[in-house]
Amino acid sequence: MQTQKSISSWRATTRVRPYKRILLLLCSLFFCLHVSSQSFDDMFDGRTLRIDYIFAGDAERQSVYVDRLSVMPGWYGKHQRMAEVPVEGNGQITMRDKKTGAVIYRHPFSTLFQEWLTYAEAQSTRRSFENVFLVPMPRDTAVVSVKLLNNRRDTMTELTHMVVPGDILTRRIGEQPTPYVTLQRAADTTRCIHIAFIAEGYTPEEMNIFVDDAREATEAIFAHEPFRTHRSDFNIIAVEAPSEDSGTSEPSAGIWRSTALSSHFDTFYSDRYLTTLNLKDLHDLLAGTPYEHIIVLVNTEKYGGGGILNSYNLAMAHHRLTKPVVVHEFGHSFAGLADEYAYENEPIPMYPHDVEPWEPNITTLVAPETKWDLSRGLHEGAGYSLEGVYRAEADCRMRTNECPEFCTVCRQAIERLIEFYVKP
Repeated sequence: MQTQKSISSWRATTRVRPYKRILLLLCSLFFCLHVSSQSFDDMFDGRTLRIDYIFAGDAERQSVYVDRLSVMPGWYGKHQRMAEVPVEGNGQITMRDKKTGAVIYRHPFSTLFQEWLTYAEAQSTRRSFENVFLVPMPRDTAVVSVKLLNNRRDTMTELTHMVVPGDILTRRIGEQPTPYVTLQRAADTTRCIHIAFIAEGYTPEEMNIFVDDAREATEAIFAHEPFRTHRSDFNIIAVEAPSEDSGTSEPSAGIWRSTALSSHFDTFYSDRYLTTLNLKDLHDLLAGTPYEHIIVLVNTEKYGGGGILNSYNLAMAHHRLTKPVVVHEFGHSFAGLADEYAYENEPIPMYPHDVEPWEPNITTLVAPETKWDLSRGLHEGAGYSLEGVYRAEADCRMRTNECPEFCTVCRQAIERLIEFYVKP
């Protein structure tokens, strides 16, 4: 009762006369127009601020911690629509100008940490995961917030901290980047999408093999629409990160190898789930190269991989299904597309049936009109669920390796994302 009385008293003392409300609205509108009219160069200095975080906790409680800050030469992300996000993701990082409070940058993401929270281990064990985010370096002091969402779109935890340009404890990195080969130069490198392939499990003597593998993977991506039509909008490099050992670790077979990114199969005890948890090592090796989106090629013939929105796409390099897997995982990491398959013996309740998923290519029929015209098609079984989650077409690159193309809904989602990054 005391709380309610306090709230009512506060409301009574803060009433605003109608003409003052109009004045406040006009001032707010002027402020928003002023902020939107500012150019990228007004707010940012052209460098990249790398923020390393530790995400930790269990299924009941999660926390976010700042690890360290670094600054790198060049900025290879978006240069317009800085406060907008093309997809929601399972979390977002937001930067505000400290003086005005205006949002000057926002970016969506997903993480392995949040996926791990859905497994049984998270019910009894607390773990920590590395996470790295790239943001444009602000000219003035900024406030950065990191928010993690659960599968009901509720905020699980949030951290807010300050970024001060010129902070003497911010590391300077990337002045001597890892050697790389440019596989494709965009028509306009100031307004394009930057992709970096990076070698994992390739020894120095095997770098020529890695570059050839990266070229083949590049051609596989651009064999699909709408990437084929927008090929000139992509700038692609191959980063020659050397490993001591050839291959990757296979814990279930007792094999542990010393590689650049410490990748391994058996992630979360799934034999084909091939990932790296060492994101700081990954970004250390990429520092100073022109990159935003990351594709890790692993020097192995065993089937496996994974893709995480705005984190990385990782896939085996020497399997007969390497090409479709690289493209499928890029659908995850670049466009935020959901898996459209489901297994009868492996159901995963990732999508509550009373909540519309944020991914553009699946629906629970809560708000299907936001996804696609249902007269185009509706097929039950997607997002790891045989029932209650739907896809648009019978088959798609996000459903099977055998399907030669993305479905219409996925193609349209990728098209919107490309235009978001490269169109004025």
